[in-house]
Amino acid sequence: MDIILLERVAKLGQMGQVVSVKDGYARNFLLPQGKALRVNAANMARFEAEKAQLEARNLETKKEAQALADKLDGQRFVVIRSASDGGALYGSVTPRDAAEAATKAGFSVDKGQIVLTGAIKDLGLHDVLVNLHPEVTATITLNVARSAEEAQLQEAGKSIAELAAEEEAAAEFEIQELFDDIGGAADGEDDRD
Repeated sequence: MDIILLERVAKLGQMGQVVSVKDGYARNFLLPQGKALRVNAANMARFEAEKAQLEARNLETKKEAQALADKLDGQRFVVIRSASDGGALYGSVTPRDAAEAATKAGFSVDKGQIVLTGAIKDLGLHDVLVNLHPEVTATITLNVARSAEEAQLQEAGKSIAELAAEEEAAAEFEIQELFDDIGGAADGEDDRD
């Protein structure tokens, strides 16, 4: 099906372009969302008549999106999740979770604007793209942790593996000190006899 784009659509084209897409994509997404019109004489004339208004509206929404992107870009949000000792999550972090974290911090972000490059299934810091407008994106960082304290440690640059290794070393040191104390006490008893 041939359509006229009413706004820029990623990987498809710019406003005003006539492109050919699959019928289902046009009927189920582009046409209902108001992103395109079917190509015919009446719609071509309508587009030419409304072109200036569409460009002005696009420019205005782009300015608003850019203002939000300037505030949002580089922000870090904490997402608390249950995970194993090795750092693997019981489940995964979804675009909805990222949108909720940003919304709690005072930004208006919809889950449809969140783009995950891959599934987030482990603890740590993860960069996530936010499409605020077809021409404007921002990058946020999700700090996925088991607790707020762990999130602060991750923020300081320590990974879950390093933290686990430090805890294990501290535990082994304490055990070794206990055995040394017990061994010293046993040696003291032998001297008294």
